Parts: sequence; structure tokens; C-alpha cells
Amino acid sequence: MFYDAGHDVIGADFESYGVPVSGRFSRALRRFYALPKPTEKDGSAYYIHDLLQIVQRERVQIWISCSGVASAVEDGQAKEVLERRSDCIAIQFDVASTRALHEKHTFIEHTRSLGLPAPETHNVTSRAAVHKVLNASPSRGTKARKQYIMKSVGVDDAFRGNMTLLPRRTTSETYHHVSNIPISGSNPWVLQQYIRGKEYCTHALVVNGHIKAFVACPSAELLMHYEALPPTSALSRSMLRFTKGFAARSPGNMTGHLSFDFLVDESVTEKGLDMVLQPIECNPRAHTAVVLFNGLGQEMAAAYLSALNPIPHMNGTSEPQLSDPDAEYDGILAPTRPAQYYWLGHDIVTLLLLPVFSLLQGKRGIRTYIQGVQQLVNHVLFWKEGTFEVWDPLPWWWLYQIYWPGIFLASALGGQKWSRVNVSTGKVFGC
Repeated sequence: MFYDAGHDVIGADFESYGVPVSGRFSRALRRFYALPKPTEKDGSAYYIHDLLQIVQRERVQIWISCSGVASAVEDGQAKEVLERRSDCIAIQFDVASTRALHEKHTFIEHTRSLGLPAPETHNVTSRAAVHKVLNASPSRGTKARKQYIMKSVGVDDAFRGNMTLLPRRTTSETYHHVSNIPISGSNPWVLQQYIRGKEYCTHALVVNGHIKAFVACPSAELLMHYEALPPTSALSRSMLRFTKGFAARSPGNMTGHLSFDFLVDESVTEKGLDMVLQPIECNPRAHTAVVLFNGLGQEMAAAYLSALNPIPHMNGTSEPQLSDPDAEYDGILAPTRPAQYYWLGHDIVTLLLLPVFSLLQGKRGIRTYIQGVQQLVNHVLFWKEGTFEVWDPLPWWWLYQIYWPGIFLASALGGQKWSRVNVSTGKVFGC
């Protein structure tokens, strides 16, 4: 984006196991720096120190945080140090805001405090607390009986994809499932009301409390295919209204990336189908959905650079009421006809190689396998690969030929077990 707009771009990233990341080889970067990862022993001191050194050495005007979930709060700490000790402006929320949005239960509490809808959520630190909530739900004979799912407050790759509904069919099954969850005062979990409906995610750039760019798309537990909702769709406008209200009502002039996960709660009424948006999580960091803004480099660069000229914003006031649906996006950048995105490495494994093993084991029929192959071919022919650019092909080549083989080899030599990976972000899920 910034390279397209003619700016100097300095890249910096963590490099696990010493394996060079693919981004360091991009033509868009004038220089690249490897950063030390925050650790439990040393905290974020070395990470922030190196960031500050880079900012001062390169005379960086704007720092755009693109780190993952594991360093969310540390990025908030870095923002405060960079803005206090340099002239650099950070596209990153402060520590208090990041912590409140990053933790699942505090996000729900904050959302409710703003007068916005949110599902029932309980912060639990013991198995007894879990059963207390479950036992308080309506009995089996009641139509309104609630079900819940458990999520770790921290980063727990082993349980990340576990979407078991509670309570289970029998009390003994419920107790057995809960007994296997590593829950304690130092390892809290949240028990969140289960909402049956389609999942969506959003990505927004917020500058001084104002939404500068926004996109919404269908989501999944491990999202690797990106298709933007039309900005004119009712769902997209509803999610934008929620995001606007959240940013406008939150204290302080928010500047950073604001991404939400929503579930659409559907119920049949006398008037027809009633749909209610329920926010279930917030990601106070850059979302991979930003790829949908590809082709709008100069416009996105201008949106980011508007942070260099802060405009006072009065918080606590109600957001403007717009009678014209088309005015919802006034002054907000949104992709109108973006490409659909996939990652070739992910699709080859999930649509071609793994289905072959399932087919040979008799777990999958030939028709299902052919459908997967057709989907892969469709993506290759008509979608856009998320990393590949004709003018900048080396990062794509490095990602599949060097980076991932290097990560797998290092994991094997280090005895680290893993269950899956996110090809687009470089995330390895341990087990």
C-alpha cells in the first residue's frame, strides 16, 4: 500500500527458530529488521527497545502494528513508549484499551457498558464455577434452554478449535468434558452463550475515533478464504454501524485496527425472520481481511497517514443517525469489487492431499473428492493467491519453498508437536 503510494517502507517481524520470514524479501521494503519476541522471562523490554531503535534510526513517522494475538498487549506497551520517546505516531491502541478488547470477557463487559448488544458471557476460574452456570440454565424440557461453549482467555492452541456444546447430553458426559479442561485461577476461561448462526468478521482502520476503512466478510474458525460482503448489503451496513458506535462511544481517541467476530442470531417471529448481530470476540490488531483492500494502495495509505494530522474527537456522544443507507459509508474506504483470496499451500493440503488419504481409507467418497479438486481448480483459475504478486514474486516462492519447510524441520528437531498451521499468518498451532 505505502510502496504503491511512493513512501519508504521499513519492515520488521519476529523470525521463529531463526527461519527468515517471506516478507523480508519483498521489493516493497527498503530495509528489514528481525525483532526479538517478547518472552515470559524477559517480558517485552528487548522487543520495545529494538522497535524504538529502528524508529529513531530510520526516522519513522508512522508505525503500523501487524503482530499476532500472542503479543497484543506488548504492542500496546510499545505504542506508549514510541509516542512518548519519539515523534512517531502508532496505529495501535494503548495498553488499557488493548487489554480490554483482547480479553474475551472484558470485551463483552466493555461492549455492554457502551449500551451495545453482546451474548451472555461468564469468566470462570474453576470447574465448580462452570457447573454452577450450566446448572442455572433452563431444564431440558424448556425450549429456551441455553447452551454454552468454553474458550480459553489466554492463547491455548490445543483447545482453540474445540467447540463442544455444554451441557452435554448427560450429566456424566458434561462432567467428563469439563474435567479435561485445564482451568484454574491462573488459567481462566470464559463460558459464552452458544448462538446458532452464520459467522462473519470485520476489519476496520480507526483514526482518532473515526472509521477510515471497513470491510466485512464471511468467517470460519480457521479462515483461509476471503470474500468481501458488498458494502451495500444489510449485513455489512449493520456491522459497520456497530463498529462506528463502538469507536464513538469508547473513551479516548481510538487509533488502531479494530476487528470483530460476529454471529447472526436468527429467530422466527410473526413478522418473519428476525436477525440480530451478536459480537463474540474483538481482535484489536490487523486482520488478514485487510488483503481485500488490495488495489487501493494509495487510498489506504492516505487513510493511515491521516493519523499524522489528528482531529479532536468528542467521546461519549452518540453517533450520528443516518436516514440514507448509502450515507453509511460516507468518508469510509471500502472495497467495492475486490478479488477473492486463497492461499495455494492451504488448498493443496486441505482440498487435494488430505482428501486423498481419506479416500484411500474409505472415509470419503469419490464424488466429495472430485468436488474438492474442482474447488481447488476454481481458486487457481479465478481467485487471487494471497501472497503472490507478479511484480514481487519472491515472498510467495520463499513462503512455500523455504519458510514452511524450515518451520516444520525446526519443529521436528525441537520435538514441538502441532496440529495445524495458518499459512497466511505463519501461525503454528501446538497440541
